[in-house]
Amino acid sequence: MTLEDDNKAVVRRYVEAFNTGNLQALKGLFAEDAEIQGVLGHGLVNKVEPIWRQLIEGYGLQLTNEDLVAEGDQVCARYTETGTFKAPAFGNRPTGRSNTLVAMELFTFTIREGRISRRWGARDAASQARQLGQPPS
Repeated sequence: MTLEDDNKAVVRRYVEAFNTGNLQALKGLFAEDAEIQGVLGHGLVNKVEPIWRQLIEGYGLQLTNEDLVAEGDQVCARYTETGTFKAPAFGNRPTGRSNTLVAMELFTFTIREGRISRRWGARDAASQARQLGQPPS
C-alpha cells in the first residue's frame, strides 16, 4: 500500500468512528496537537469534542464517503451528510426534521505517525439550519 492508501484508510476509520459515535476511536486518529477547523469552531480535539457530540447525538449526523482524493500527506473527502434533529443541540430544541447536504474535509497527516495533524471542514450550515427548522444564526 502507498502512503496515500494508508491515509485514505485513516479517513475511512474516521467516518466509521463518527458514524458509530465512538469518540474515543475518533480522537485516537488525531495527533496530540492536531488542529481542527470547521464551520462551528476550531481548536484541539478536546475543544472540538463537544461539537462532535452535539452533531452525533443531537443531529444524528451520518457521513457517507462519496470521494476520497489523496496526494502525499493530504486527503480530501467529499461526503453526503444526513441526519435527523432528535435531541437538543447548540442551544436549540429538536424539531424531528431531517437534512441532507454535501460536506468536504481536508486532512493533513503526520507522515511519521500516520495520524491526522490538521482537519478543515466545510458544509452549507445555512442549508442545514433551514432543513432542520432552526433559526438563522
